[in-house]
Amino acid sequence: MTSLTPEQWDEFLKQYPNAHILQTAAWGTFKSHYGWQALYIENKEAGAQILLRKLVFGLTIAYIPKGPLGSNWKALLPEIIEQCRRHNAIVIYVEPDAWQEDSAEIASALPGFTLSDISIQPRRTITISLEGPEEEWLARMKQKTRYNIRLAEKKEVEITISDDLDVFNQLMQTTGARDEFGVHPGSYYQRVYELFHPTGACELLLASYQNQPLAAIMIFKKGKRAWYFYGASNDQERNRMPTYLLQYEAMRWAAKAGCSEYDLWGVPDADEDALEAQFSKRSDGLWGVYRFKRGFGGEVKRTAGVYAKVLRPAIYWLYLIAIKIRKSGLAG
Repeated sequence: MTSLTPEQWDEFLKQYPNAHILQTAAWGTFKSHYGWQALYIENKEAGAQILLRKLVFGLTIAYIPKGPLGSNWKALLPEIIEQCRRHNAIVIYVEPDAWQEDSAEIASALPGFTLSDISIQPRRTITISLEGPEEEWLARMKQKTRYNIRLAEKKEVEITISDDLDVFNQLMQTTGARDEFGVHPGSYYQRVYELFHPTGACELLLASYQNQPLAAIMIFKKGKRAWYFYGASNDQERNRMPTYLLQYEAMRWAAKAGCSEYDLWGVPDADEDALEAQFSKRSDGLWGVYRFKRGFGGEVKRTAGVYAKVLRPAIYWLYLIAIKIRKSGLAG
């Protein structure tokens, strides 16, 4: 087993051109600004970026986002566990880059790990195929979505590539206040953009009308996949439907960059029948965005989930209790 520098890890990743973007060294560097430490290990058959979250008393939580990579995880697991023990991890969370239909294979590759009810990345999402001509994309969309894309064009909404992170942050703050959810400070988006944009892995698309910013999205790509991670809009000119045209242009950008799939990154974790039955009645959590995302003609998919190996059971049990208390508001 070899421990790698971030530069060596990115060199190792060249063997896996379609690895998830959350396994890149840039993501590890990004997370290092927010209380995480990245480790990179590999052998001839597999590799993993391990993120360590510092807790009290020198303890940590270990997390492998959308990994490990390679053909034989079992060969790497002893080293993963050993590294995590050395860093005083109380638990190892592994979130493979795999869909639910592969769960049996994933479970066999992770002996000693159990499927957890912990959610880290969105468990369910919508992916859009970028194969074929744009006419086929449009044909798969809901009629109302196609109409809103054309309406935005008719109402002179302009989509441009931008580097104005101040505008993006202002839009994020407006969106958070309107929809009553927490948003990151401007430095968060600035940092992730500066880490990924220079390599062509990130782009900021801005929708405007007569030079007035209406909405913006930050999208990412690696290999054949692209992801919609962050988006925001203001409270004016919403009848021009800028967000619909933004997503369509994001799809076009991703396709031109060689991607065959665009991941809208997160919908409620319910089966498709329940989603369709309830979306018109609910707006809480991710339900508010499902109505919008479903219109683009993608496929609802569920990931394989998070697998956990508890290394220090008593401390981990106390940790879970602390999380529940914090979420309930009893701590404050």
